[in-house]
Amino acid sequence: MWWRIGTPVVILLCGALFVVSAVDANGTDLRPGRYTSLATLVESEATSTKALQARVAQTQQEVDDLANSVPDSQVKKYQSAAEALKGPAGLLAVEGSGLSIKLSDAPSDLVDSTDLDPNLLVVHQQDIQAVVNALWDGGAEAVTIQGQRIVSTTGIKCSGSTVQLQGVPYPQPYVIQAVGDPSKLQESLAVDPYVQLYEEQAADPRIGIGWDLQVENDVKAPAYKGLVDLSYATPLR
Repeated sequence: MWWRIGTPVVILLCGALFVVSAVDANGTDLRPGRYTSLATLVESEATSTKALQARVAQTQQEVDDLANSVPDSQVKKYQSAAEALKGPAGLLAVEGSGLSIKLSDAPSDLVDSTDLDPNLLVVHQQDIQAVVNALWDGGAEAVTIQGQRIVSTTGIKCSGSTVQLQGVPYPQPYVIQAVGDPSKLQESLAVDPYVQLYEEQAADPRIGIGWDLQVENDVKAPAYKGLVDLSYATPLR
């Protein structure tokens, strides 16, 4: 007799679980398939972030349009001052001659066969930062990493075997481009001690990390499209 009572109870519980799962899923898959590779995961996260950045850019444009429609002389004055600062802040696209530099991890077969410190065989955030800083010292008008415009608030952060730029993860190889006088940019790279060390390790067949520098006639640096608000700590009172 117990099954006559138990069966309806089990069916009701199953139905309740289906309803809860449907509500929690909100139209998504609660058990998505495994990512087949880190590159796939990174690409997925980057695509999602770029979509959000596009929404931010659209919203910012709407705000700018509303601000420009305000018929007030004082507002116009501040808008003119802000407009003059867009170039130095990286909010305007820049194009011209410059350099393209590619940094990459050592080949996988070398990684598997060497007994060297594994940290010598991969590109780190300080490697990217050293190249970018040397380019700034060489008078670069604009710098991009993976096609993303670098501004004063850009964070370059290691996250596992990827590097995050403004919150977006990117796998290697890392392409750094700069708009500026190619000769001055190369001179600045040549005298930077950290960049010199990296180049020496790239030339060492036991390490084999990637370094490729090309002079470019036309480098395009898009305008920065991310958030421009600053986040900072405030003292507790």
